[in-house]
Amino acid sequence: MENSFSTVKLSSVAKIIMGQSPPGTTYNEVGEGLPFYQGVVDFGPRYPSRRVYCTAPSRIADGGDILFSVRAPIGRVNIATERCCVGRGLSIIKPNNPFDRVFIEFVLRAMPTMWDIFEGGGSVFGNAKKDDLQSLEIIWPQKEERGFIASILGALDDKIELNRQMNKTLESMAQAVFKSWFVDFEPFTGQGMQDSQVGPIPVGWEALKSSQAIIINPPRRLERGIDATYVDMASLPTLSARVTNIATRAYTGSGSRFQQEDTLFARITPCLENGKTAIVDFLTDGEVGWGSTEFIVLGPKQPVGMYYIYCLARNPDFRAHAIQAMSGTSGRQRVDSKCFHYYYLAIPPQEIMQKFQETVCPWFEMLKTNDEESQTLAEIRDTLLPKLLSGELRLGDAEKFIEEAA
Repeated sequence: MENSFSTVKLSSVAKIIMGQSPPGTTYNEVGEGLPFYQGVVDFGPRYPSRRVYCTAPSRIADGGDILFSVRAPIGRVNIATERCCVGRGLSIIKPNNPFDRVFIEFVLRAMPTMWDIFEGGGSVFGNAKKDDLQSLEIIWPQKEERGFIASILGALDDKIELNRQMNKTLESMAQAVFKSWFVDFEPFTGQGMQDSQVGPIPVGWEALKSSQAIIINPPRRLERGIDATYVDMASLPTLSARVTNIATRAYTGSGSRFQQEDTLFARITPCLENGKTAIVDFLTDGEVGWGSTEFIVLGPKQPVGMYYIYCLARNPDFRAHAIQAMSGTSGRQRVDSKCFHYYYLAIPPQEIMQKFQETVCPWFEMLKTNDEESQTLAEIRDTLLPKLLSGELRLGDAEKFIEEAA
């Protein structure tokens, strides 16, 4: 069906504020000032991830404002969850009427390919100017139709966000148990403590080098030219356990290789500092996948299991050790896997390690279920988006479509 909706310029329905980067001396990572976002590196699926703060902000967004990337890749959209400031890589889009915020968000999400012209010639520094955004024409149905489209798509995204928040809580629970048991030894101090290379540990435990307790870059076999599951660095999450963007590629003979229950750990800057880490739970038993050469693969070794290793890879002290061991030229520093010879772990008897696995396993299984549901909802949303904006689907048809697809 041909689109029967009218169009308006974005500047007629929203105020556009281009980002301005404040002096670098005003940035910090300790939470002083407002959250500061510079570009899509800070973006999550819908909301940005707080990492850097600024004490002298210039361009400020309020909670609910649209954050729009104006440098390659142009056209990415996130929503400010709170008052924050933005640098040159972003713009702030403030709808004139809050009623239209969700509709404008989804219209902009539907338009990323139109920005390719600004990134022509292979340049990663292409950018969209304020005039480009002000003159941008967007689809603009009547108010009732805008509200309907926003409610349908917004409900799907709200469920996806609820799953994300649930998964964040589940992972926090697992990390809290890991710290309580294997860092602070809270449940075990009553049985007595003994000296070790990591300080006092419970009697009956053993201090081992991490390279002794787990397998660093295990020798997973994969023949050149064989099609296999592939994970690139961009697909590795920064704040969650699971890879959700998986491809199939012929193995080139170079790259990390991994199996089910391994953990992928980014070894290059800034991916390591940003937290790129994931557990491999998407392969079948015996299947070998491959990925970026910049992954360190951490494999389980009895009695140390997959969930212990993943929680260890997220542990701040373990990550700090790896970051301090980085070497190389500026901007291309990497972790030498030999650094794991110098990081000791307190390894408990097998029954305690097994108990930990049994405790956290249901949480990771629920996390996976939530992720899979969110992927289905995202596919439905992305299929509905152009159909709703073109007028091809109306209220009754859209609700039926969701029921049949879910």
